[in-house]
Amino acid sequence: MHIGVIGATGTIGSRVVTEALGRGHRITAFSRDASRIDEVREDVVWKSVDVLDAGSIAAVLPGLDVLISGFQPGNAARDFADTVERSIADPAVYVTAARALLAALDRHPRTRLIVIGGAGSLEVEPGVVLADSEELLHKTLDGLGLPRGYAASVRGARDGLNVLRTSNRLWTYFSPAEDIAPGERTGRFRIGGDQPVRDADGRSRISAEDAAVALVDEAELPRFVQRRFTIGY
Repeated sequence: MHIGVIGATGTIGSRVVTEALGRGHRITAFSRDASRIDEVREDVVWKSVDVLDAGSIAAVLPGLDVLISGFQPGNAARDFADTVERSIADPAVYVTAARALLAALDRHPRTRLIVIGGAGSLEVEPGVVLADSEELLHKTLDGLGLPRGYAASVRGARDGLNVLRTSNRLWTYFSPAEDIAPGERTGRFRIGGDQPVRDADGRSRISAEDAAVALVDEAELPRFVQRRFTIGY
């Protein structure tokens, strides 16, 4: 399988590349400026793409079976504070990216799209989405050590999901757990739909490595086409 990964230098994207390579897939890794990438790995080709421009995306789709987009403003793996700042400054960027991705798929409707999004669009209570509850959202951000201003970005990511939901293209949206960070690849986790998966202590958590496992699993065996899914321990 030929898999494209947007944000291939990011926390999750880089692990998706490693996971997919380990399973024998070919990878085209995308960055804003591939000329700045000095990483060399067998079966990985680096290309530049502008995820906010449909034409740029469409130009790199031929030959791809699946495009996994881990787009975010900045690169949290290298400068987390900068990514948070950029996300707060322009929360509408997620909608712009979603629209550009879908417009590109209009020209290549057989290509599958998996978008790595956020946990803020998950239901924390029946019918109550975290992004829509200021009190619960602020409590969650406080617990994660994020500024409350990041709520704008959380709502922006939710709006991006809502754009995808209007499309009949082959999209899938992945909401990681609320608490996601580099850790261990266990391959053992539970899968959910629109509600967060919580452990025995009530925590929604997953390692970036296991998120990559779930994403490549979905690329190989589609279960959530035109749907969202999440995972947790």
